[in-house]
Amino acid sequence: MSEVLGDFIRALRSADIRVSTSESIDAGNVIDLVGFDDRQTLKDALSQVLAKSDDEKQAFAETFDTYFSFEQFKERPAAANENDERERQESEEDGGDGEDGDPSQSGSASAPGGGGMSGEPQGEPSSANMDLAALLERGDQAELQMALAEGARQARLNRIRLFTQRGMFTRRIMENMGLDGLNEEIERREASGNQRGAESLGQAREELRGQVRDYVEKQLEIFTANSGRQLREEVLAQMRLSNVDRSDMKIMRELVRKMAKRLIALHSRRKKVARRGTLDIRRTIRANIEFDGLLFHTVWKKTKVDRPKVMAVCDVSGSVAQVSRFLLMFLYSLQEVLPAVRSFAFSGHLGETTDLFKREKLEEALVEVLRDFGGGSTDYGQALMDFEELALDDIDHRTTILILGDARSNYGDPRGDILKKIHARARRVIWLNPEPRTMWNSGDSEMRRLSPYCDKAVTCASLKDLERVVSELLRSAV
Repeated sequence: MSEVLGDFIRALRSADIRVSTSESIDAGNVIDLVGFDDRQTLKDALSQVLAKSDDEKQAFAETFDTYFSFEQFKERPAAANENDERERQESEEDGGDGEDGDPSQSGSASAPGGGGMSGEPQGEPSSANMDLAALLERGDQAELQMALAEGARQARLNRIRLFTQRGMFTRRIMENMGLDGLNEEIERREASGNQRGAESLGQAREELRGQVRDYVEKQLEIFTANSGRQLREEVLAQMRLSNVDRSDMKIMRELVRKMAKRLIALHSRRKKVARRGTLDIRRTIRANIEFDGLLFHTVWKKTKVDRPKVMAVCDVSGSVAQVSRFLLMFLYSLQEVLPAVRSFAFSGHLGETTDLFKREKLEEALVEVLRDFGGGSTDYGQALMDFEELALDDIDHRTTILILGDARSNYGDPRGDILKKIHARARRVIWLNPEPRTMWNSGDSEMRRLSPYCDKAVTCASLKDLERVVSELLRSAV
């Protein structure tokens, strides 16, 4: 049961339904309670613990109906019944000698599914080689379904990811079901002269192959429902933001939301981290006064991990604007864990955009920011002067300054002295540069003059880079 549930949860995740470990445990408890007897009851019960939103409930219903579908095998006449009837007729025409005579003279087999095994030095084949032939000749659909499920499990069909793997998994499942034994049986019949029995079993083999292929294709659909979009998301997450096409912006916005949710889940609780090894002497003595100074209870010093204050200064000129757009989207999607975010934008003069994002929807605010601050000639000196006037007095030991830009100031004075003042007041200053390090000090880039006043200066050109920076910001904030 646990393997069936595990594969079903994997199928749900492929359908973009988020299922946590605790929800998987709840689903196992649900199955223990309701069982597999009533399909609708099972569907309703699992839906309550595995699907949260309306979209997820719809995707759950579709995945459930597809996953728990048992229509792979079509009813077909049992091959054994047809062959037995024909051989019985031949035996009667020959005077019934086949029943009492030498088995080598008979065209019938004494074992189910067998036929024409005369002349074989070892007699009848083993039961392991006869299993699949016997199943096909009996036409037992339930047993065939069970054999297929077991063969798929052994072949690890739930790991299928690409349509080019269909043939490989079909072959593996057929082999696990007993294809080699079936081929041997067909060869025995041909060798013994039972051509009709061999043809009948060969036809059954080809029908089985087609049904197994259909089953593999259905499992491919289940386990790779959104693989194309997921692959596209993986590519876009690694792609330089300046190279992202406009047609992919919808996917990128959704990707930012997913990353933000993941970070919220990791950092939504304020944690206390104990520094074991640093004993709080005063609190320990107070806690043990009633024991005449004997240290029954020890108290350790602790550091409270708190939510940081963040000021984001974004260059919105040219290609840097694309990266700034996504950084702001990131920061404002993390309101649960970063409630004190102040944002500033500049190309020439710098202005604060915090109230704009509070007043407007995120996308509309981004459009206004790029329109109002993205048209001028880049001047980092003027921007830092404006930032000093607007925000220097509000910077304290809890403030993290994020500066996103390429530090290209059109050969003007970048005013590193102001950044030095900011660094002295702030907890830390992090510079995010969309350009590779090899380009940092080329042309009009002022990274050589500005980076000494930064706690960290890193290349940040993709969503993965942004996620890593923001995650580190949340993780190490004190």
